[in-house]
Parts: sequence; structure tokens; C-alpha cells
Amino acid sequence: MSAATGPVVVVGGGVVGLCTAYYLAAAGVPVEVVERRQLGSGVSRGNAGWVCLSHSTPVPAPGVVRYALRSLGRPDSPLYLRPLPDAGFVRWLWRFWRSSTPAVFRRGYAAVAELNRDTFGLFDGLREAGVDTTLTRPGMVHAFLSPAEARHHLAIQREMADGHYPVPDDITTGDAARLLDEALSPGVRAAYLVEGEGVVDPEAFARALGDALAASGVKIHENAEVTGFRTAGGRVTALRTTDSERPCSAVVVAAGMRSAPLLGLLGHHLPLQAGKGYSFSVDLDPAPRHTLYFGERRAVASPIGGTTRIGGTMELSGNNNRLDWRRIVAVALASRHYLGRWFDDPDDLVGLIRDPWVGGRPFLPDGLPVIDRVPGHDNAFAATGHGMLGVTLGPVTGHRLAEYVVTGRRPEALVPFGFDRLRR
Repeated sequence: MSAATGPVVVVGGGVVGLCTAYYLAAAGVPVEVVERRQLGSGVSRGNAGWVCLSHSTPVPAPGVVRYALRSLGRPDSPLYLRPLPDAGFVRWLWRFWRSSTPAVFRRGYAAVAELNRDTFGLFDGLREAGVDTTLTRPGMVHAFLSPAEARHHLAIQREMADGHYPVPDDITTGDAARLLDEALSPGVRAAYLVEGEGVVDPEAFARALGDALAASGVKIHENAEVTGFRTAGGRVTALRTTDSERPCSAVVVAAGMRSAPLLGLLGHHLPLQAGKGYSFSVDLDPAPRHTLYFGERRAVASPIGGTTRIGGTMELSGNNNRLDWRRIVAVALASRHYLGRWFDDPDDLVGLIRDPWVGGRPFLPDGLPVIDRVPGHDNAFAATGHGMLGVTLGPVTGHRLAEYVVTGRRPEALVPFGFDRLRR
């Protein structure tokens, strides 16, 4: 990184932005963080908290478009597509479809697996440095209502794992399946455990990163909206916010869905769409000890902060954060197939659940993040589009991108996540 006036400014106070700021500061670089609300208040707040290898895959997989088309008019579907009268949305869907071929999916999966190689080691390093990551590694139980579906899923997963993470030899069936986690109901007829998969409290993790940054002297500006950039000679020299202008030596845009309009101010169009996810918390007895994946219904459950967070669905309905209560009900009903009748009537949910949440997870049409230098700007970088993998990939994204910012040389692991692929 060439000498210039001001710190590196990271725009975005979610897990990805905070991890990037952390590794920049650890390299001795002056850093500031600018967040338009509070740290960890966006998609980092209400997600399932998974730190996992077995589900680190691009969303546009073979067959997913056909599945999405069947969801039209069905707001209770795990993958819900609501067409919009928007040419940009149609183009995005077309590119999404083009990315769902087996060859493209496998390339994307391999790229994420390679990036993920150091994930748990980096979490260990953060903990050893005093960051309370809240990470535990109870493993993930994949639960199914059908043994045939479980075997099909395990066969695909074993093929894709290719030695990157341990996969069991076979499934557990019948009454023994629910013994893998006592929270599972008798309706679960097949299951298998992927050992070592982790979970964090994502909001607490973001706060811990913020505390570590503040303790190291990093300035954090909350409730500060970036409204523009000052540039000269192909470099960003300052950021404009609602109340000031901040000089910088470099800028990293890691602002989730807000990254698209910010990068637009730098003259670069980024085709981000919000893949809306829903979650809520509930006290269950017995509560899950593992993270749980409900195979047929594509819902999840995580033990977080002494309670159970249940989440699911992928809703493509435009870039908004409107909470559709029908989707909350759909996730709850889906979970009941695997966790038993923890509620009797959907009307009971209002009194049973806490923190109903919707978040617009940022997706690019090929399902991969962009982690790269912004074309046309020597000192502007972007880290966004992580979709459902922001917590899992946060530390490795921050570590690799900080290396890129400091040295000016793009790490090999980041090559598949460049801007250039989006122009093809």
C-alpha cells in the first residue's frame, strides 16, 4: 500500500467489514470503520450463526431455478420467487440461471472450499488474541423425514466434500436417527452428523470484534452514512458522510446490500440482489445441542445464546427488508416436522417467539462474493455478496483482503472472486 494521507476506511460494520478492519489493524495499518447504523445491526445480527464447511456452496446449484419456478404464488415455499417489473431483476435472474449449470456450480464450490481452507484456524487465532468469537463446534446434524432423501443428500455431499471436511459413511435410520440430537422428533426417520461444524452468536461476535478494534485504537463511527467519495488520479482521497469529509489512504466497501449504490458512486455497477432470510428465537425443551439442517424443508436451527434460533427461506422479492409474517409462519411450520409440535396453532407464535427478523443477504448472480480491487481505482476495494456465508467467510475474507490492501498483490485464493468474472 503506497503512502497517502489518512487511514484505510472500512465502510460497513458487519462481520466481513469488522474482520477486514481487524486484520488491517493487526498489520499495523491505521484504520477507521464507518457504519450507517450500529455495528452488527444488519445481516450479521439475525442469521443462523453457522461456521461451516458442509454448506459453503453457491446458491445457484443445478435444479434450483426449476425449484424456484415451482414456488411462484407460494409464499410458504422454502425458496420463494416473486417476479418484479424490473429489467435489472430479470437480467439478474437470467445470469443466476446461467450460473446453475453443474460445471459453473462446481467451479464456484471449489473456489469457496479453497478460500475456506483456513477458516477454523483463523477463528482460533482470533480467540487466542482475546476476541470472544463465541465459537463452539458441536457438529451439524442433517435430519430427514425420508431415508431415501437422506441417502441422496449424503451421496452428493460426500462427492462435493472431496476431503475438505469429514463425512460419515452412512446415515442413521429409524428410531435411532433422533438419538443424534434429543431435540429431534419421532418424525425424523434418517439423519447423519458432520462433526466439527461450528456456530457463533453473530451479534455477540460482531460486538467482540468492535471491542477489540476499539482497544487497539481503531476509530469506529456509528450512525454515519457515506454519501460520496472524493477522487483524484484514479484514487479515492476522502469519503463524504452526512456530517463530514474523512481523508483516507484507501477504502474498503463491505456494506452488504448498500455496497451496490456506494460502488455506483465510483462508477462501477454491481448486480446485487437481496436474498431475504427470516429467523426467530424460541425456548425449546429439549433444546438442540447441535446445529440442525432440516433436509426436505431447507430450514435450520442453531443453539445461540441459551436459546434456539430457527431460520430459513430464500426470498427473491427485490431489495427491501419488509417482514412478511407468512414467511415466519412458514419457517415455524417447517421446523415442526423435525422438532415436534412445539406450537399448536400459528396464532400462538406471537407469544412464543422472540426477535422475528428479516435480512437482505447480498447475492451476486453466480452466488459468489466479490473480494477485489475496484476497477479504475488503485486504492478502493470491495468485499460483499457473501449471501448466507458472511459469518463463515468473514475472517478469511478479512485476512486475505487485508493482505491485498497492504501488499498490493492479489492473493491466489481471491482470483475467483474478482470483478472481472462479472463482466463476462
